[in-house]
This record gives sequence, C-alpha cells and structure tokens, in this order.
Amino acid sequence: MQDNEEVVKDHGAADRYNWVSDFVYGGIDGAVTTFAVVAGVEGASLSVPIILILGFANLFADGFSMAVGKYSSDKAQIEQFSKVRKIEYRHLTEKTEHEHGEVVEIMGGYGFKGKDLDRAVEIITSNPHAWVDLMMRNEFNMTLENVRPLKGAVATFASFLLIGFVPLVAYVFKGILGFDQNILFLVTCVFTLTSLFVVGAVKSRFTVRFWLWSGMETMFIGGVAATIAYFVGYFLRGLA
Repeated sequence: MQDNEEVVKDHGAADRYNWVSDFVYGGIDGAVTTFAVVAGVEGASLSVPIILILGFANLFADGFSMAVGKYSSDKAQIEQFSKVRKIEYRHLTEKTEHEHGEVVEIMGGYGFKGKDLDRAVEIITSNPHAWVDLMMRNEFNMTLENVRPLKGAVATFASFLLIGFVPLVAYVFKGILGFDQNILFLVTCVFTLTSLFVVGAVKSRFTVRFWLWSGMETMFIGGVAATIAYFVGYFLRGLA
C-alpha cells in the first residue's frame, strides 16, 4: 500500500503545482477582509492606531486561518483520493469482470465502437495503473492535479499578507504622506480597489471570463464588502 506522499508523486502533482491560483485567491480574500476592517473602523470614526491594530490583527490571524484551511482541505483531498484508489486496486482482483465492464462503458462514452473499443479496453486493462487512473477520473471525478498542501498553504498565506497589506499602506506611512485621516481613507480606497481589479484580472486566467469583467467584478465585491463594513461601523460608532 502506498502512503499519501507516494500517491502525490505517482500522479505528478509535485511537478505540476501552480502557485498562481492559490496566490490570486489568497490575495483577493486578504484585500477584501482587511479593506472591510479598515472601512468599518473608519465608519466608527476611530483613530489611526485602532485601524492599524485591528488591520494587522486581521491580516495575520485571518491569513493564518486561511492558510491552515487550505492545507487541511488539500490534505483531506489527498487522503480521500488515496483511500478510494486503494479500494479500486483491490476491486481489480476482486471484481475484475465488473470493473472491466465499467471500462467498456467509459470508453464507449468517448465514442469507441467495435474493434476500436475492444482494442482500447484491452490496452487500458493491461495496465493496472492506467486502469485505476481511468476509474478515478471518470467514475469518481477525482484527480490530484495541482494539489500540494504545504506549498498551497504558503502561497495562500504569502498572498494574503502581501495583497492584504495594501489597505494599510497609507496608514502605515501617514507620517510621510502628511494627509489627514479622511484623505488617507480615500487613498486607501483607490489603492485597494485598484489592487483588487488587478488580481481579479489575473484570476481570469483560470476562468473563461474576459479579464476586464473579472477585474471589475472582483473590485465591485471588495467595494460592496467595504461599504457594508463602513455603515456597520457608522451605526455602531456610539459604542466605542
């Protein structure tokens, strides 16, 4: 029996890992949540030190939580894949005829007929690894493409910190910029919405959407989240 690490290596996930997708989604979450925190504090008319305290607390705590969630999710996916894969290998010897029939059905669905179907089934069933791989993909819709728990968690955490820091930049450098707090918030809105647009545009690489609409959508979502947080802070400002 192979352990989880061997399963990952067998399927080439170690070589195929692409950090960009995790970086993009981690960055979007980091920018939106930190922007919402800043907007909420601004709505409550609290001071810059409070913005920085709550902003950085959210940045590191939520970033760590998201990274742990990513790691746990990917690890659970690998463990589930490993479990099902072992069962399928056992079925090749215990339920050979049934498994053979499933291959015939799958290949028939791809358009193979007659002698071509017989030959395709013969080739696949002659290689246990190819046989199981076909069943994993077609019967269970399970693959390990781009699944690396540790690398995914690191990419997610790094992007959360990097992009999530954008809403705090103007406040960190308040002394250098010399703006009052209202101007700082306007600068923060421009910086954050621009970064969300850029990250959203990059996200379109993993979808079929046009980059402009993807960027606008991501920017809009971030803006709505910040607006909600701002008004919640505004209506609760008397509690501070």
